[in-house]
Amino acid sequence: MERLKERVALVLGAGSVGPGWGNGKASAVAYAREGAVAICVDVKLAAAEETVGIIAGEGGRAEAHACDVTSGAEVEALIAGILSRHGRIDILHNNVGTTTMGGPPDLTEEQWQRALDTNVTGAFLTCKYVIPGMVARKRGVITNISSVASIRYTGYPYASYYAAKGAVNQFTVGLAIQYARDGIRANAILPGMMDTPLIYQQISGQYATPDDMVKARHEATPMGRMGTGWDIANAAVFLASDEAQYITGVCLPVDGGLTARCA
Repeated sequence: MERLKERVALVLGAGSVGPGWGNGKASAVAYAREGAVAICVDVKLAAAEETVGIIAGEGGRAEAHACDVTSGAEVEALIAGILSRHGRIDILHNNVGTTTMGGPPDLTEEQWQRALDTNVTGAFLTCKYVIPGMVARKRGVITNISSVASIRYTGYPYASYYAAKGAVNQFTVGLAIQYARDGIRANAILPGMMDTPLIYQQISGQYATPDDMVKARHEATPMGRMGTGWDIANAAVFLASDEAQYITGVCLPVDGGLTARCA
């Protein structure tokens, strides 16, 4: 079944910071498997090209681009090029994000601003240049990847991440309502404890060993295991499909019950 046949899906953060399947990489592949043309974008071109290679190897259609989503000029040029080649963007998937450990006394102003720019401003910039075309066509889907950290304390001391992801949620809700009658649906996905390459780079330092991290994160989840990038990808495909045509303004936890238990 090709639920997204012939649609153009722009995935920001479609690469992976290490071996394995990150949320964005899995989502780009999942979109392509459902018939979409996957526009794979990452700050590192090689990471985007790796994802495109997987898609091409499966007979799908994709292209790779490098872009720093915190640069308005780069985002504008990227989207202008996509619109020139494909004529439209049907699905906008904002997956770029980063964590920086520390409370306010520990962070520099530059670190705080970088967290906001990477996690929030990037989504604003892509929406700024994609939404006009969606409004003109009266159709479009925006999916922003947030985190359960947007609504719960997760045990990690990353004040800037809590703030940034909380902003992503309300930014998404605002988009959903403002553009509902323009045929645009906007939703956020809130990953819980996920087993992705990013945690080994940005989270493992909070534990004695990576094995301790894995064990603790499994135990923290009511289902007894972390999720994977494919859990996020499956949710993203559903939200982008016509099966979800009456779903907008939702901040959807994909977390194995984590936020339900903490409520």
